Amino acid sequence: MNTDAVADLMREVADHVITPRFRSLDADQVMEKNPGDLVTVADQEAERLITAALLKDDPELLVVGEEATALDAGLPGRLPHAERAFTVDPVDGTKNFVHGSPDFAVMLSELHHGEVVRAWILHPAHEAFYIAERGAGVERDGRALPPTTTPHHLTVVTSSPRLEGTHGSLDLGPTAWSCGIDYPWLLEGRVHGLLYTRGLPWDHCPGSLMVRELGGVVAHLDGTPYDVGADRGRIGLLAASSQEAWDRIAPEVAHLYRG
Repeated sequence: MNTDAVADLMREVADHVITPRFRSLDADQVMEKNPGDLVTVADQEAERLITAALLKDDPELLVVGEEATALDAGLPGRLPHAERAFTVDPVDGTKNFVHGSPDFAVMLSELHHGEVVRAWILHPAHEAFYIAERGAGVERDGRALPPTTTPHHLTVVTSSPRLEGTHGSLDLGPTAWSCGIDYPWLLEGRVHGLLYTRGLPWDHCPGSLMVRELGGVVAHLDGTPYDVGADRGRIGLLAASSQEAWDRIAPEVAHLYRG
């Protein structure tokens, strides 16, 4: 399936099963996978439709969806070894979606032998679409984005409330609670660093390719690049607008993950 066809698929699914339920969910359409970890009928139906379309195009494809992984925890472990695979996050930022915030996204990425080669981030409520192909840069709504920059003052956000606050010369604020919103913040210069405690592939594969395409860095605080085949536990994951930004941010926050 070519890049435009995948984008069309995402738009169609969003238009038919996600957007109609935005701010219109009934109580019985919202469930908990784990305490505080919400899923809705929109997440479930969107992932089923996207997965079915991808497999119809290529029955040999490995599709690793967030909701499918809730039923089969072994799926992400197959990503590094698959000749071709897709990650699917049908509604990234489900809590935001449930509570009526427009800060949610539909995210897909394609991997070859564990390396991300294409990525898509759709913002249905904000009407924005980010698309990247390895070696070809990043586009928003058909417009090429410029390389990311590194100002004197760095704005950094974190997904962990316990890490918010002042650390060295940095003030860490909150993310949008959606990687599909956070990474475009970085791409467009609203922030210069994203600090996460977990590196789930459907959350980070799309954005990691986009950041790298614009000259940024996505690596664990021990300096190792983000890798879907490595579970690095508490080491932390830092996406930054450039190597300079990464080198300035990492020492200030590394102590948060020691011990």
